[in-house]
Amino acid sequence: MKLYTSNRAPNPRRVRWVMAEKGVADVEMVEIDIMTGEHKKPAFRDRVGVPHLPALELDDGTILSESIAICRYLEALHPEPNLFGRDPLEQAEVEMWTRRCEFYLATPIMLNVRHTHPALAALEATQMPQVAEYNRLSAERFMRTLDAHLATRTFLALDRFTIADIVGVVGLDFARVVKYSPPAEFENLARWLDTCRARPAAKAGV
Repeated sequence: MKLYTSNRAPNPRRVRWVMAEKGVADVEMVEIDIMTGEHKKPAFRDRVGVPHLPALELDDGTILSESIAICRYLEALHPEPNLFGRDPLEQAEVEMWTRRCEFYLATPIMLNVRHTHPALAALEATQMPQVAEYNRLSAERFMRTLDAHLATRTFLALDRFTIADIVGVVGLDFARVVKYSPPAEFENLARWLDTCRARPAAKAGV
């Protein structure tokens, strides 16, 4: 298998982190240069179908894109450690918190960074400071929700680490490229971040 990835983008890191948690090492890493638009060129786009990363090419030539879809595939191949839930209720809770983190945290942070960082102007038709500010405030509203939720628990969805935690941490970590940190008042959020970042696989996923 081959993983088309980029060390500059957050979504491929989700997949690399899952691979590290599961000890998956038999995947060739193919770095795609998003800053030069390699992901938008016919050689990549025609192969994958969309100008997005990551993409996983299977040995038979099948290509999967979208980070969570790839992670679900890897979970099916390598069920342990379980990251998506063991029974219907766990799976629903993990899905709920994963979607919340993607929609209300990771996506607003991504938009804030893309409309703030000078080097990322190449990825936007026009960088708009008002879009960056709106999305920062939106993400911080959800951080408050997360902080309250984490007051009585170690991880987001279950009593163990899951894909929901990966999506949340990777989203927040992406903001570090613009030297952003969550407000200091969110102490439970900070504790959770430290716990997740201390995992060996977190470093392997960077």
